[in-house]
Amino acid sequence: MIKRLVLLLALLALAAGVYAAEVRYYDLPRGARPHDVAPDPKPGGPVWYTAQGQGALGRLEPASGKVEQIALGAGSAPHGVIVGPDGAPWVTDGGLNAIVRVDPATREVRRWPLPDGGYANLNTATFDGAGILWFTGQSGLYGRLDPASGKVEVWKAPRGRGPYGIATTPAGEVYYASLAGNHIARIDRTSGAATPINPPTPEQGARRVWSDSTGRVWVSEWSSGNVSVYDPASRAWKHWKLPGPSPRAYSVWVDERDGVWLTDFAANAIVHFDPKTETFASFPSSKSGAMVRQMLGRKGEAWGAESGNDRLVVIKH
Repeated sequence: MIKRLVLLLALLALAAGVYAAEVRYYDLPRGARPHDVAPDPKPGGPVWYTAQGQGALGRLEPASGKVEQIALGAGSAPHGVIVGPDGAPWVTDGGLNAIVRVDPATREVRRWPLPDGGYANLNTATFDGAGILWFTGQSGLYGRLDPASGKVEVWKAPRGRGPYGIATTPAGEVYYASLAGNHIARIDRTSGAATPINPPTPEQGARRVWSDSTGRVWVSEWSSGNVSVYDPASRAWKHWKLPGPSPRAYSVWVDERDGVWLTDFAANAIVHFDPKTETFASFPSSKSGAMVRQMLGRKGEAWGAESGNDRLVVIKH
């Protein structure tokens, strides 16, 4: 169900020139409350999303607008979804307290419950370079799943509550952001130990992380309204404030050209940042209350889930 009336050509003036992009919206079932979105890397492939309000994993065919939802089980409240190296969607399900995989061909649902130890409030997952899935839990946990053996391990975060976004660098290193802990952390993939790294802005509310092609780690800072970047090689930080009087930077994702995409709740917009020119372009939603909580994409496409409007958005750039 493509909303053709809101198919836009956004020509946004920047200090360094003009940024051209096409914006398109896709309606989802009412009450789906899509939280995270993950397009298949193949051009034109399906786009997966977590229907947190309906305990399901959704599948969108962009060409036709056809939507299908796959129930994940009683009590499901899925948060994050990524497409794994096996081509399947992998879900962090806070309601089930489990990692979930859905077979893209058969729609078979497989679950890996977390070991005993209480409610994790599962958030986000990433695969490292060796095919191990790492995940975060806002209750103060992070862990890993070996899909080959089915073994799940969990560690307590060194500073307690807060582990939120998580991502892998091109070298296979894993970093997570701690929203409540106001830091990012690097995970030793052998021992499982996490080492906190403090951004220069205090109480910044580091929410999500993503790596660029050089291994620099980009951070969306919810409380400060900054986007920041950490260079592991030099251990140096840089940061920039998003446009507007009181920005709230929720998510961050870096595209194949090292363009940085963020969502700003205060501006009700998706924001593009060009690190080369240090300029921003804003893509306000066509509806109020979009609440895009996470972004992912594929070549030429930046995708977000409007949890407040029950629809997906893609910016073709």
